This record gives sequence, C-alpha cells and structure tokens, in this order.
Amino acid sequence: MLTLHIGNKNYSTWSMRPWVLMTQAGIAFNEVMLRFDSFEPDSQFKRSAEALSPSGTVPVLVDDGLVVWDSLSIAEYLAERFPQHGLWPATAADRALARSATAAMHSGFGALRSHFPMNIEASLPEVGARILREQPDVVADLQRLLALWESLLARHDGPLLFDRFSIADAFFAPVVMRLKTYALPVSPRVAEYMAQVQALPGVQGWVAAALQEHDFRPFEEPYRQGPDPA
Repeated sequence: MLTLHIGNKNYSTWSMRPWVLMTQAGIAFNEVMLRFDSFEPDSQFKRSAEALSPSGTVPVLVDDGLVVWDSLSIAEYLAERFPQHGLWPATAADRALARSATAAMHSGFGALRSHFPMNIEASLPEVGARILREQPDVVADLQRLLALWESLLARHDGPLLFDRFSIADAFFAPVVMRLKTYALPVSPRVAEYMAQVQALPGVQGWVAAALQEHDFRPFEEPYRQGPDPA
C-alpha cells in the first residue's frame, strides 16, 4: 500500500496535487497528515518532514520503502507505476503539451502564488481586487495562466485541459481554488473549466476535508486575523 504524507488540506497546494491525482484515478493509498505548526527548523512539522525525505517538505510518497518527494516527481512515478490509469494524455503531442503546462505550474507563476496563498475555506474577493490593482506582476501571471488554459481548452474543446482528467488538471487544481477564493476575473470558457475541476470527485473530497479542518494557521493567512465566523 502506498502512503502519502501531506500538509493541511486548507493550505497545502503541493500536497493537493498528488492527493487529487491518486484519488481521482482510483489509486489506493494511506494518508498521513503532518500538521503545519510552523516551518521553523525546530518545529514538529519540520522534524517530521525531515525524517521522511531530504527536502523536509510535503508531499512525500512512500512505496514499499521507496521514498519519493516533490509533487512532480511523485506524479511521474505514479504514471510509470500505474500505466493502466493513463495519467498523462494518450498521444505524444498531448503528453508533451501536458508536461510543458504542468512544469510551468510547478516552477512558475511565483507572483500569483505568493500574493494569493491557497485558503480553501476563505472568501477574499476584496483582497483579490486590491492585489490586482497594486501588483502588476500578479496581473501578468494571471494573464499568462489564463492564456495557457484558453489555448489548451481551444485545442481540445474542453471540458478539461486534455479532454479527460490528467496530471495537468491535478496540478492546476490548487490554482483553481485560489482563483475562486480571491474571485479573480476569468472568461466564460475558463469559468467552465474551473467548474469542471471543482466537480471532480477527487477535488471535492479534498475540499470537503479542508473545510472540516478548522485549523487557523496565522502564518498561512496574511490577510486575516482569524477565521470567518461559522
């Protein structure tokens, strides 16, 4: 049995990717939560994460003693380990595009990710509007992201980036949640794509668990002094 070590579902974008991928694909696994108490070297989270892998971060996948860390490495390992699930698209051209888009999300859009941390249980439209007014680098990231989605959706005519669910959709699921939390402006085609991603059972399972955490972490929430009233 595979074991996936993750962080708080409300905040951990990196953890969300392989969890959604495995859940949506029907790959059985055990889940271990490493709660975000702090990212300081002496925190319980850091001590636990560093005991698992050299990265000292989550997610971490353990398969019969093999330890795989980094969300992209985990996704590639799962694609090879479970070829029957078709985690990448079927054609070579689509696989190349899907890998390019996934790598772009994995290593890019830094301004958008920095200013819009994932916070599934929050609704922060006023923050989204203010950041777009004040941060041109965030606007550039958002425009580049939306253009990428538009081009892939036009190529494959939706509803997901490569017709059926793939690693690319799992990697963009956290940014879909960001765009929802901060109510960022999108086209009708992108809005439909976001709705399709949020309707995936794997995404719904993650979101439902995130909403049940009720674990406010101040260092993850630069825009709030506390959780919204129930």
